[in-house]
Amino acid sequence: MKRREFITLLGGAAAWPLAARAQQPAMPVIGLVYVGSADASGDRARAFRKGLSEAGYVEGQNVTVEYHSLGNPDDRLSALIAELIRRKVAVIATPGHTSAALAAKAATATIPIVFGVGLDPVQLGLVASLARPGGNATGINFFSVEVVTKQVGLLHELAPKAVRIAVLVNPANAMYAETTLRDAQKAGRAIGLQIHALNASTSHEIDAAFASLAPERPDALVVAGDGFFTSRRAQFVTLTARDRIPASYAVREFVEVGGLMSYGSDLRDMFHQVGVYTGSILKGTKPADLPVVQATKFELVINASTARMLDLPVPSSLLAIADEVIE
Repeated sequence: MKRREFITLLGGAAAWPLAARAQQPAMPVIGLVYVGSADASGDRARAFRKGLSEAGYVEGQNVTVEYHSLGNPDDRLSALIAELIRRKVAVIATPGHTSAALAAKAATATIPIVFGVGLDPVQLGLVASLARPGGNATGINFFSVEVVTKQVGLLHELAPKAVRIAVLVNPANAMYAETTLRDAQKAGRAIGLQIHALNASTSHEIDAAFASLAPERPDALVVAGDGFFTSRRAQFVTLTARDRIPASYAVREFVEVGGLMSYGSDLRDMFHQVGVYTGSILKGTKPADLPVVQATKFELVINASTARMLDLPVPSSLLAIADEVIE
């Protein structure tokens, strides 16, 4: 072999790995849009990644996850969804962010959407039916509103002398607010309670809502499930402690920082299921072939220390069914 031919052959061999690497497809990108803390290492984000891993996808190895923490509603939502669609991400996942699911559904009929919503996804127009979603969206219905009736009842059991119950909702999250108040009124009438509605959609309005309670202090408070409220949980716990108001919440994060009690769907389980479905879609399953999952895991969490501070003995009936009692 001539020297020039040998050098050419070596040069070609060295180029092969570079060419092969250049031809490898980029890792699929998931746009994860949710409400709450932007901390990608939080319990819910870990639950989502665990669901992905069960389908064989590991962040940073064979899939990229972009974390987008937004309010609900949020002025940046439309622009974000448009950008994810423009870039043709592999999946748009919207656990707990109904507005994002609706915006994505309205903007694309091709990119798969995996949602987690507390309202009926059929009524929302996200799917044709729970068993046969059709289209490009599927996910989990975690019944955030339906638990309000149970939430009111459990609070009354813990604070049996409570008759006047204030229910705080976020009017900016109109669909949830209206349904929450309707169900709370119905639950209150059934056990002889007086339900009073309060509204807040900003931190200042939360302070104002508590200030408005001073003239005629309610016996207890129900805080509706809402992503913005969860992000302000320290504020709620501080205000209820200051005013010594027994309060019930929809998610355990409130109780972990000193709130009295919570009852609702296990949102970590919801994030996990969204991760499972996202992984299935990345492997080739069509959203239309994945039936909407309905949440079956609910949790009651009680802070015994806060109950003692409020001079509320926790009944044995509640201790028997509580998933966790925080001391």
